[in-house]
Amino acid sequence: MSLPSSTDVLVVGAGPAGSAAAAWAARAGLDVVLVDAAVFPRDKTCGDGLTPRAIGELQRLGLEDWLRAHTVSKGLRAHGFGQTLHLPWAVPGSSLPDWGSAVARTELDDHLRTTAIKSGAQAIDGARAVGVRMEGERVAAVEFRGSQARTSTSEGRGPDSDTFEIACRRLVVADGVRSPLGKMLGREWHRDTVYAVAGRSYVDSTMSDDPWISSHLELRDEHGDMVSGYGWVFPLGNGTVNLGAGTLATSRRPAEVAIKPLMQTYADTIGDDFGLSGELRMPTSALLPMGGAVSGVAGPNWALVGDAAACVNPLNGEGIDYGLETGRLVAEMLASQEHLGEAWRSTLVEHYGEAFSIARRLAGIATVPRVVSALGPAGMRSDWLMTLALRWMGNLVDEADRDRAARVWRWAGRRSMARDARPPFS
Repeated sequence: MSLPSSTDVLVVGAGPAGSAAAAWAARAGLDVVLVDAAVFPRDKTCGDGLTPRAIGELQRLGLEDWLRAHTVSKGLRAHGFGQTLHLPWAVPGSSLPDWGSAVARTELDDHLRTTAIKSGAQAIDGARAVGVRMEGERVAAVEFRGSQARTSTSEGRGPDSDTFEIACRRLVVADGVRSPLGKMLGREWHRDTVYAVAGRSYVDSTMSDDPWISSHLELRDEHGDMVSGYGWVFPLGNGTVNLGAGTLATSRRPAEVAIKPLMQTYADTIGDDFGLSGELRMPTSALLPMGGAVSGVAGPNWALVGDAAACVNPLNGEGIDYGLETGRLVAEMLASQEHLGEAWRSTLVEHYGEAFSIARRLAGIATVPRVVSALGPAGMRSDWLMTLALRWMGNLVDEADRDRAARVWRWAGRRSMARDARPPFS
């Protein structure tokens, strides 16, 4: 079967955002082609954790039974400054599920892509977007390179030449944090707001079945100096854990820590407590734009979603949930209206602007180690403050929530937005 030459909706990038967009658009009856540069299954630098917000989106896709066959977490165990707190996902006032999980991205992304295919999308892997053909301000087609490109319905070779083109009426750009296709369309990342440099690895652990994910809020380098960031241990239920560390930075206070050595120091520090053994395997790192710190997120017939639109929580680095959400939201817009442009940017601002604004302001404060050292001990001594922090940092405020914590968060977001020199997505 030959590769398609045209489609109604072309989705570039088959991570959570792209696969969700493809699945929902196909279920709405649209003709969808989903293309990715990698050959699946493929790995992705990530903590692999799934918060209740992500669980809710996966439930919408019909994947709850599949998820429950994996590890199920009760909540977050927070460590730091001589304290350990257990903070359940079941937070009073939240409308989100009361459980979380962790699935390696090699498996999660492959399953989500398969879900999109079963929903009716045609998938192509091994094809990288290398150019765009425009008609005025609209995208007419995307050019791909990949002589071994494969469709989901054929194991055959791609076209005779290395490059081929797919014409489209609408384009969804879901090609990750670097978003090379987004850059071709004018996407710009603004580093004056907080961003993260994060790394992850896998290591054997006797706590692989631990019902709590762990986060260490007091992260130190090999010299014992405080680092502006956090470490995590996410049990995978298969004899291993995902162990990683991230540092926060801005253009004024850039990250100057080597992530892989920092992960090793972190593992050495907590190894006995978590029953770690063996070497850190598959260490990788990534630079994360966060909090909507990009402009050029949409045009007349194209839109950026997920990591490509910097939809990453500045307080915890979580992006899977926003990827799944923005994939669903853009599919709803594709099914209901022809023009994207300002409508999609406004949708992102409406759903995430206030929360991203206040979160990146708070995360910017956390880039100063002495502030973390001063405030951390007081915060960790208060279950009430840390429960609020979990609610806000863990994306556990849903639009349906009307309790006091949710109202305070929205109020702070509105005040923050009003003071932003460059609000999210602008």
